[in-house]
Amino acid sequence: MIQRSANCPNCGAQVQFRWSSAIQTVCPYCRSILVRTDVDLAKVGEVADLPADSSPIQLGVEGIYRNKSFVVVGRIIYEYELGAWDEWHLVFNDNSSGWLSDAQLEYAISVLSDPGQALPAANAVARGEHFEFHGVPLQVTTLTKAHYRGVEGDLPFQYWDKSDVLFADLRGADARFGTIDYSESPPLLFLGEAVEFEDLHMTRLREFEGWKR
Repeated sequence: MIQRSANCPNCGAQVQFRWSSAIQTVCPYCRSILVRTDVDLAKVGEVADLPADSSPIQLGVEGIYRNKSFVVVGRIIYEYELGAWDEWHLVFNDNSSGWLSDAQLEYAISVLSDPGQALPAANAVARGEHFEFHGVPLQVTTLTKAHYRGVEGDLPFQYWDKSDVLFADLRGADARFGTIDYSESPPLLFLGEAVEFEDLHMTRLREFEGWKR
């Protein structure tokens, strides 16, 4: 994975991009949200201090999924009426990227996928609706409105505001799942599967006093 660096236009500190294709990152010193435009960085906002959490995952964690190594390069914290969850941005050793969902000790990995069909509009999708993507049958089980609570590290897109967006979660007969993300138009489809924490063989995890996994 090729890393690049630049100076923060707000505080002048050196900002290290962990992923060469990153569009947005956060300065770890002044918390400015930075967007890369050609060879320059532009400040587009500021992110508040991230809320305290007990996740062992952090930026720089390394692991293995389906025989491909990955490194955690970014994070989005989503907040909704019942709490919050983390989406960790992963970059694999072939420079492709994906997401590790971290919600109340349940973990799943997904990647952006071509749906091969038109996805329903946000005002038309319904619980119980059935789909088949790439031969995998899935059913809409949950509709969640959420917004960004915080961001850090490298992300593949430019986004930082706190508008509510809809997420439709789909489940299959096994560990397969999907999410229709209505933060963009047309909506995005992410497909993946639930995973066990231990199966990811992650290293460089956060350590807590008296914590054992």
